[in-house]
Amino acid sequence: MLVNGAVITGKGAAKGRTQEEIDQIRTVLRTRFDDLSTEYEAALAENQKLRLVEMGDSAGDDQADSGSKTAERDAATSLLRTLLDRRTQAEHAMQRLEEGTYGNCEGCSNPIPWERLEIFPSATTCVNCKQNRERRAG
Repeated sequence: MLVNGAVITGKGAAKGRTQEEIDQIRTVLRTRFDDLSTEYEAALAENQKLRLVEMGDSAGDDQADSGSKTAERDAATSLLRTLLDRRTQAEHAMQRLEEGTYGNCEGCSNPIPWERLEIFPSATTCVNCKQNRERRAG
């Protein structure tokens, strides 16, 4: 299977790979991690700017102004959490690659379908386990 130019196979996915394939997967994951880190740092700087402006510009705010600022702050915080979570997922995928478990479901140990890994290289569960987890949570 192909994940952003890297070949993925079934059980023991990283163990049965050539060094070149592992390096390709590692590059994809490292690039994803670095991109998310850059995006996180930019969002963090923007969030800090927003807070500084908010602190110095709150005199005379009515309820609508306060509500807008709260909504902006909540959206910025949510973005930061999402970026940090995605970065952690990429880091976890790199760790799984090193351990030889990348490409296998953490729930059932079956191979994760290549279509899923192609779309989401940091996936740790197969579609069935992901659906079961979402049903239990929902």
